[in-house]
Amino acid sequence: MAPFDFALDRELWRWVPDEVSLHLTRTPFVPVEVSLDLARLVSEHETLHEAVRALTAVAPEVVAYACTSGSFVGGVAGERAMCAAMTQAGELPSLTTSGALLEALREIGARRIAVVTPYTRSVTDSLEEYLGEAGMTVTGRAYLGLTRHIWKVPYRDVVDMARQAVVGATDALFISCTNLPTYDVIPQLEAELRMPVLSANQVTMWAALKAIGAQAVGPYQALLDPLARSGPAGMSVPPMGGPLPVTDQVVGSVIGAVESVESVVEEPEAALAGAAPPGADGEPADGLDPGFGTGVGEGPYLDDSGGPSPV
Repeated sequence: MAPFDFALDRELWRWVPDEVSLHLTRTPFVPVEVSLDLARLVSEHETLHEAVRALTAVAPEVVAYACTSGSFVGGVAGERAMCAAMTQAGELPSLTTSGALLEALREIGARRIAVVTPYTRSVTDSLEEYLGEAGMTVTGRAYLGLTRHIWKVPYRDVVDMARQAVVGATDALFISCTNLPTYDVIPQLEAELRMPVLSANQVTMWAALKAIGAQAVGPYQALLDPLARSGPAGMSVPPMGGPLPVTDQVVGSVIGAVESVESVVEEPEAALAGAAPPGADGEPADGLDPGFGTGVGEGPYLDDSGGPSPV
């Protein structure tokens, strides 16, 4: 289940193997922009209860709540309470995006995390607090300050933010928000940054499929392929931290994927979800706040600490 404004059904399917069926429902519409208030509204236990009950009609094996902010806004205890409420409502295993994130970070042995979000500063702060409560350190971050139509953000803006957020010794990069397209950009960023790159939709589908004994599909994604992050030909997270080594063999194995992704960056998944390009007169694309530019080719805002980007 996902918030009412979720627009990336097609991206979720890309991680799903052929033998698995995916079914989605949404929370009821509320006239609130993306914010901490909205995160709290779409994660109320009564709302979760109704969504889970709707899904049980198709007898699922696991239920996943695909919303990052809605599952980290209450902290670690709040996320656990959400899972318990969903499990009680449907009498089946349940998980959330933020819970899946922590599981994925443990899977790859990462504790120092760079964060990229499309959110406002207050929502991004809440994510950092959640990670801190779970024992993770945010080493750098970048964000866009958007409050609506997040699915229209192009891949190249995600790449720009990632480059700004990764500073110092970092074990992994996390791209937050299930409404932010990421599937095709993950291989490019892993090859360029030489570290595992996780995204909200990726960890959600990875954890949900893992819960039913299935494996998510996705080329050149370290979370999905242990060989891509360990052993003599892959990435490895040193026990005491430090830069992640990637051999020439690994770089060579992903170069084809990177080349294809670079072409995809020009026409991202978001365009297929209905994004409108900027007009010839230079006006911003529909749905992107003029205060944050067109969302095309503009980098994130940074603060004086070199990481977070206040707006």
